[in-house]
Amino acid sequence: MAKINILPASVYNRIAAGEVVDRPYSVVKELVENAIDAGAKNIDVLIEQGGKKRIQVTDDGHGIERDDLVSAFLPHATSKIAKAEDLDAILTLGFRGEALASISSVAKVTIVSKTEEGNANRITNEGGAIGEIMECGGAKGTQITVDELFFNTPARQKFLKADKSEESDVTNLLARLILGHPDISFTYYADGRKVCQSFGGGLEEAMSAVYDTKCLKECIRIDAEKHGIRISGYIGNQNYFKANRTYQTTFVNGRYVTNNTIQMAMHNAYGSYAMKRQYPFYVLFITVPTEIVDVNVHPNKADVRFANNQIIYGCLYNVVTSILDGTASALDFVADKPKETVKSTFPEAVSVSAVKEEKTERQFPSVTKSTYGEPERKPRSSPSQTSGIISEPKRVEPAYVFSYEEAKKELELGKPMTGMMAYPFEEVRTTVEVHSPTTNRAPKQEKEKIEKQIKEEEDAFEQNKKFLAELEEKKAKQAKVEIGECTYCGALFQTYLIYERGDDAFLIDQHAAHERLIFDALKEKTENRSVMVQPMLMPYILNTSVSESDFLNAHLEEIRALGFDIDEFGTNTFKVSGVPLDLQDISLDAFFGDILSDITGLRGIKLTELLKDKLAMAACKAAVKGGMRLSDEQVKKLFEMMDGNMGLKCPHGRPVVVRLTKTEIEKMFKRIV
Repeated sequence: MAKINILPASVYNRIAAGEVVDRPYSVVKELVENAIDAGAKNIDVLIEQGGKKRIQVTDDGHGIERDDLVSAFLPHATSKIAKAEDLDAILTLGFRGEALASISSVAKVTIVSKTEEGNANRITNEGGAIGEIMECGGAKGTQITVDELFFNTPARQKFLKADKSEESDVTNLLARLILGHPDISFTYYADGRKVCQSFGGGLEEAMSAVYDTKCLKECIRIDAEKHGIRISGYIGNQNYFKANRTYQTTFVNGRYVTNNTIQMAMHNAYGSYAMKRQYPFYVLFITVPTEIVDVNVHPNKADVRFANNQIIYGCLYNVVTSILDGTASALDFVADKPKETVKSTFPEAVSVSAVKEEKTERQFPSVTKSTYGEPERKPRSSPSQTSGIISEPKRVEPAYVFSYEEAKKELELGKPMTGMMAYPFEEVRTTVEVHSPTTNRAPKQEKEKIEKQIKEEEDAFEQNKKFLAELEEKKAKQAKVEIGECTYCGALFQTYLIYERGDDAFLIDQHAAHERLIFDALKEKTENRSVMVQPMLMPYILNTSVSESDFLNAHLEEIRALGFDIDEFGTNTFKVSGVPLDLQDISLDAFFGDILSDITGLRGIKLTELLKDKLAMAACKAAVKGGMRLSDEQVKKLFEMMDGNMGLKCPHGRPVVVRLTKTEIEKMFKRIV
């Protein structure tokens, strides 16, 4: 048996880094969350080369004492919790004490920090080697600079994305942080360019910074309490949908999460209003008692676990459906409609005076002062009282626990909760796997191993691809018959053409067959068309999210090749000045919505795929209909066009041909058993 080794700090910190720090955006996340926990009101973020070369986070928080600077780099060193019981009521974004130790083990880290009373001090840590503390100049707060991320783990560098892709992920993260902490001013620079800025003027101003002011006019502001669970923020109205889920943001007790229970509740609440490939817009703050939520279930704290998913689902579903359906109870949930008093800070900043901060106070009973500096709220006097958006409270009093427990008891007794849809949603947890250097193997050996692994995976992929292609080809050959061997036997219900070949009978849906043939012809014509661009009198302006903008920038040439004259028009905005001549009547909203429905890039941008629904509709209208009597010549022509392919499906996926064998028919008549 191999000897059991006690790993040194240099090794186990790198292992921990694989869980906490997998890419530049995760470094930014940890550092910004530390700044927020430190009470910062102004946070500046700077990255270079997507964060690979440099990440710098500067805040005006409490700062770090000189005597604590070395401890800050030690594993499991934190100011957030002190004992095991504290894990049951976590009120901060960070609590494990892993971030700085993990980051400094794979990068060159410099901390400059100053408290209210003391002087500024500087300390460095290069790959786990801590330097001396030196006095220096600096303002109150902390500045952490991370240079050359993964400089000592080249294997991990190999798995990093391109600079622009890494920058995009950091930008997405900053957008969530701006939305989640609208009372904090953020400034974000990438390669010397100011990407975005917020001024801490509230949620409306934050949404204008991340999206645009137009979205506020399409949203409903909510502020509701049900069974001790508080739900506030903005939801899109019955007609406001997006092409993907990047416009869906949820915070649980101030922490951004992606949770299946919440997503399912929102999806079902909008179910009767949303069409295919449409997703609701929302920015939601959900506050629950700390006793009923576990935030320590995911390495990156990206998900939470609720004590009872059914209660969370039911409360959220009931509140949202009441508002969308316009029931009487919606009056208790809908807050004041915002006034359009701010303009977007993308790409240019607005002055602080341009942001009108609402002063109306509103809060549910028994909520104490927030650690983010929110004033203590008073109980509302009536259900219809208007309000501003409330920052998420950091603590919930026992009054909340009582109502939650009552709801739980009702569920346990099998009683339907008042106004709540019963939904037995089983808890789902997401596991994220990341590559982690778990040994001290030499970089060259590690690199060779990874290259070999990638080569094997590529070979396996090519083999699998070849196998699937051969399988499809074999299936197509088996489904094809010689048309000269088939005998036409007549039409059934003037819809199904009957052909006989040996011991097989084929029933052909004349409408589905003709529809598929027309669709294939239109598809071929579209693929082989000559592209001519028709200039537009008024350009079409397309506003996008950060993720959508990055996706379009990466595929502009492909879209232009389709015949669209499109250019970037400011930050996260594009201008379409011309469309293909043969597609003048196309709906640009629907067209770009279809393109942006898969921003993962797994689907190629092909015109035939994007216009599939339109081509299918045209083919359906032009095809012969069921119940239409065809002449013998028309039947013969249709069968010849099929070229004996009995495996065809119509553009909507329905089978064109049904095959019956003589044996199957004789079994129906009990001739054989």
